Amino acid sequence: MVDVSQHKLVPEHTVLDDEEVESVLQEYNVEKTNLPKIKRKDPALPDDAEPGDVIKIVRNSRTTDKAVVYRLVIE
Repeated sequence: MVDVSQHKLVPEHTVLDDEEVESVLQEYNVEKTNLPKIKRKDPALPDDAEPGDVIKIVRNSRTTDKAVVYRLVIE
């Protein structure tokens, strides 16, 4: 079976620790539940991602070099 998360077109997905999550939430002045969602079964997620975790996704961008977005893992 192919590991989709290792494909060159899939952006980097990283699980944030609690300290990083708090920093992101304060920076954007939002609650965790206000973040966009990503399902736990998404094949691009790291294996250690659990519902309630916040994922940092870093994509290549033509205009800003790197685009960083955050998603809340849901069941």
